[in-house]
Amino acid sequence: MNELRHLNKYFYKYKYRFLIGIFITIIAQIFTLFTPKLVGDSIRALEQLKVLKAEEVSALLLQNIFWIVVTTLIAGFLTFLMRQTLIVMSRHIEFDLKNDLFQHYEKLSQSFYKRNRTGDLMNRISEDVGKVRQYVGPAVMYSINTFIRFAVVLVQMYLISPLLTLYSLLPLPILAIFIFRLSKQINERSSIFQANLSQLSTFTQEMFSGIRVIKAYAIEKEKQAEFEILSQESKTKNLSLSKTNALIGPLMVLLIGISNLVVIFTGGMMYINGTISDIGVIAQFILYINMLTWPVASLGWVSTMIQEAQASQKRINEFLQEEPEIVNHSPNHTAIDGSISFKNVSFVYEDTGIEALKNISFELPKGKTLAILGKTGSGKSTILSLIARLYDVDSGHVCIDNTPIEKLHLEDLRKAIAFVPQDAFLFSDTIKNNIKFGKEDATDEEIIEMAQQAAVHDNIIRFEKGYNTVLGERGLTLSGGQKQRVSIARALIKNAPILILDDSLSAVDTETEEIILKNLEQYSKNKTTIVVTHRVSSAKNADLILILDEGQIIQQGSHEELLNSAGYYKDLYYKQLTEKEII
Repeated sequence: MNELRHLNKYFYKYKYRFLIGIFITIIAQIFTLFTPKLVGDSIRALEQLKVLKAEEVSALLLQNIFWIVVTTLIAGFLTFLMRQTLIVMSRHIEFDLKNDLFQHYEKLSQSFYKRNRTGDLMNRISEDVGKVRQYVGPAVMYSINTFIRFAVVLVQMYLISPLLTLYSLLPLPILAIFIFRLSKQINERSSIFQANLSQLSTFTQEMFSGIRVIKAYAIEKEKQAEFEILSQESKTKNLSLSKTNALIGPLMVLLIGISNLVVIFTGGMMYINGTISDIGVIAQFILYINMLTWPVASLGWVSTMIQEAQASQKRINEFLQEEPEIVNHSPNHTAIDGSISFKNVSFVYEDTGIEALKNISFELPKGKTLAILGKTGSGKSTILSLIARLYDVDSGHVCIDNTPIEKLHLEDLRKAIAFVPQDAFLFSDTIKNNIKFGKEDATDEEIIEMAQQAAVHDNIIRFEKGYNTVLGERGLTLSGGQKQRVSIARALIKNAPILILDDSLSAVDTETEEIILKNLEQYSKNKTTIVVTHRVSSAKNADLILILDEGQIIQQGSHEELLNSAGYYKDLYYKQLTEKEII
């Protein structure tokens, strides 16, 4: 139960609902005691037919029937209130747990998402939280119900006949032993099943995301075969868990049946011997034992839910215990102007061991533009990730406004940066809302203006629903160039002091690129702009150009300075100029 201790804070949060639920349960169980007593009284009245008149016995029976109906209705209504209180509480806890887990996901660093797959993340926030909800709801409710019913029923049985109570409860310790052993197996098999389910979810998510590639390579049959193998494993593990669960119900019925036989035989012998005064006691005890049937039977179900919840909560806790590597060290909010400097910065990716940057230094004043060029894997995108503090440097310092980036308020830093990633990601929402993602309160006029700046407005209005066109998953409705331009519009509308473009014009044609660059030149006059590109045309107007190779700066300067010196930039310029002339 150690893993489930994490949930105690939620029980405390909803303590009033919890306590009211317990109180209602106690009252409901008290009312259930009336039925066996009234049935016993009715049998005693029938035994007294020789002494009492038939009319008197009939009147007593009708009176008992009336009170049985009334108390049963009251008990049923209170049970309804109990469920409304405790089950609704579990839904609130489920809501809170999902939100807490999602918020924690958002805080975790980039390296966490490199280590873990999307399907597994989704399974833990859906399937695993659902299992935990079964614990905080039905499992807790039935546990309370069982404990209180046992308490009130056993006290009543003991007051009537201590000896008969002892005999009728003899099978219960055997039941407890079996439940304990089965619960251990359920816990182990539930953990295995949930882990396998995560694998299945991950595989399915990846296949749906990459369906175009699968179809393009005509490997549907191969992926179908892989899915069938995973699905078969999931079925096998689920059947193993279900078989263990299936033992509990019949075992409950068997032992309760034995208890009933014990009551009938022992009670009958005691009645014959005169130990108990009337046959109505036996009827009462049979009803009391059957009143315990569902609570005892629910022990197995509750035990299963608890074991499954513990296995699921353990998986949830593994992620909740993950500490973000990027931590906000500044309690004070910070105003950011936008000057950027790197001072002898080196960085190694921990997961791969690749040394991405080696002793990088440069200065970029506020309002100036920096272009970064280089071969694939030279460290261009790493520089951008360090500016946004997606990673922390291994040595040296990244400074914003002459302040080490670690000393800036993390939220303020991220808000001060408008980032257009290399792989433009759009949400399955309208084009309007995708652009508004950069500024939630943006007006329609602002959205259109930024779309025009990104040279995508004319494309959007050609769609039947215009800006209200709903995009497919990851923006599949749009072409690569359109996705990049919508992503640029989203960044521009944020109006942040730092604008970062990570090779975000690679999918657009040269003519459109020139239009966007001209618009950006006007837009970013007072903004610090960083452009990562493979095209000289995107870099030539920058105030400073860096050429990277294997994590080191091999050239830097303005367009004219670099053209006047031999090297990578000059070679690239004439190569691309020649290609343009050929085209």
